Amino acid sequence: MESETISKIHIFIFPFMSPGHMIPALDLAKLFSSRGCKTSIISTHANAPHFHKAVETSVKLGLDIQVLLVRFPTKEVGLPEGCESNHLGATNEMRQKFLAASTMFEQPLEQLITEHRPDCLIADTYFSWSPQVAAKFGIPRLVFHGTSFFAICASIASLQYEPHKKVSNDSDPFVIPSLPDEIKLTRKQLPDFMQHELESTAFVREVVKSELLSYGVVVNSFYELEPAYADHYRRVLGRKALLNKSIIAVNGGFVNNKFKKITRCSLCENGY
Repeated sequence: MESETISKIHIFIFPFMSPGHMIPALDLAKLFSSRGCKTSIISTHANAPHFHKAVETSVKLGLDIQVLLVRFPTKEVGLPEGCESNHLGATNEMRQKFLAASTMFEQPLEQLITEHRPDCLIADTYFSWSPQVAAKFGIPRLVFHGTSFFAICASIASLQYEPHKKVSNDSDPFVIPSLPDEIKLTRKQLPDFMQHELESTAFVREVVKSELLSYGVVVNSFYELEPAYADHYRRVLGRKALLNKSIIAVNGGFVNNKFKKITRCSLCENGY
C-alpha cells in the first residue's frame, strides 16, 4: 500500500472562485482520480462546501481526491466577509476588488505545495502569476479553461487585432479576423474590458501572456464538438491543448454509482 501511495501522481487543481470555473474543475479532478492519480482541489472556506458532497461520493467509490483550503483575502481588498465567489460581486467595483484578491494567493499556494509536494499544478487561466510558482518548485503548470476552444480563439483574436476599434459606432458589425469561420459581432456584444480600457483589461492581457509560459492548456471541450477550433488553437496559435472528452463518461459513472472504464482522452486520439 505504501509503494502504491508513493507512486501515485499528485495533481493540484486550483480553480477561479466562480461556479463556471469550479464546476468543470471538480469534473476534471474526478477524471484524473479515476485514472489513478491523487487530486487535490484548492478552495477557500466559503467555496469548499460546494465540493464536499461530490468529493465524499468520489472517496466512497475509491477515488483519491481531497479539498485543501486557503484563506480568501476579503479584508485586504475591502470585500464583505463571505464574498468569496466572483458571481457575488454586485457592482463593477466589487468585481475589480475580486480580481485584485485573485492575485494574492501566491504565498498560500507556495505553502500548500511545500507541504504536499504535488507533481503538477493545474491552475485557472485567471491566475496569471501561477507559472512562476510552479517553476519555483520545478513542476509543470497547466492552464485550466472552463470554456470552449471557440471562445478562447475568438477572445485571443479580438485582443490581438482589436477589430472593434475599426468601426464607427457601437452598432456596426465587424468580423473577428483569423478564425476558421466568419464571426460577426458589434461593440455592444463585447465585454466591458474590451469596449473600454479598464483595470480588468490589463488583467486579461496578463492572463493571455501567462498561458505562453505554461506547459499546456486543459480545455473544457472535446475534439468532435469543435474540431476546426481545436485545430486552429493548436496549429495556428501554436499552443498545446488537452481536451476533456472523458468527463461525460466519468459523470455517467457517478450518476449510476459505478466506476466505469474511461475512454482515452482526445489529446491522444488527435495527436496533440
